[in-house]
Formats: sequence, C-alpha cells, structure tokens
Amino acid sequence: QVQLVESGGGLVQAGESLTLSCVGSGVTLDRAAVGWFRQAPGKEREGVSCLSASDGRRNYWGSVKGRATISRDNSRNAVYLRLNSLRPEDAGTYYCAAITFRPYSDCPGPSGRHEYDQWGLGTQVIVSS
Repeated sequence: QVQLVESGGGLVQAGESLTLSCVGSGVTLDRAAVGWFRQAPGKEREGVSCLSASDGRRNYWGSVKGRATISRDNSRNAVYLRLNSLRPEDAGTYYCAAITFRPYSDCPGPSGRHEYDQWGLGTQVIVSS
C-alpha cells in the first residue's frame, strides 16, 4: 500500500522559513515525479513545485519562485520543500503527490494535478503577519 505523509507545517511569522517533508512508503520516491501543491480555503489546489524523476529538474510555479527549494533524500525516501520569506498568502494546506504508475517521468505543468496518482493528506501552514 502506497502512502505519502507530509509534515513540517505549522504557524510561522511572515518572513520566516519552514521545510515541509513528504515521506513515502510502499513506493520508491526517487523513481517518481513528486509535486507539492497547496490549497487555501475557498481556492483551488495549485501546483507549487515538482521534482522530476527523469532528469532531476526542479520546477517552481507562481509566487514561490525564488523563495522555494525542492529536494530529495533517497536514504529517507523523502522529498522536501523549503519555503523562505513566507508571506500570509502562502498559507494553506500543502500536499505532496507522486506519479507512481509511470516511473521516471517528467513533471506535469502546474495545472497537471490529475496526472498524479498518489496523494498525501496534507500539512497545514499558517502565516501570521
């Protein structure tokens, strides 16, 4: 059974940083494109970042460009998303997702969430101004 478990969310002050973790079980994440999405209340889920499994390319979308770093730790079967200079508009539930049915795939675009077949339950980020 495949599971993705996110952690690292919480309450932070604007301008601070945090690192979100996504740990996989039942799947080897270094063979999967892994994306991070976020959803604010009343808004659609949006793609934030993705790490390609084909060439290791890092993709960032929207307002996190220049403030985010996605990385992988194969020894822990984990993918991380570090967010710097957090803003109130960064608040929301952050989800990681993986494309496991097609190993070593590239990342879909930011609106390609339907291409991911495995999702975590999310971790909430609250940013106070």
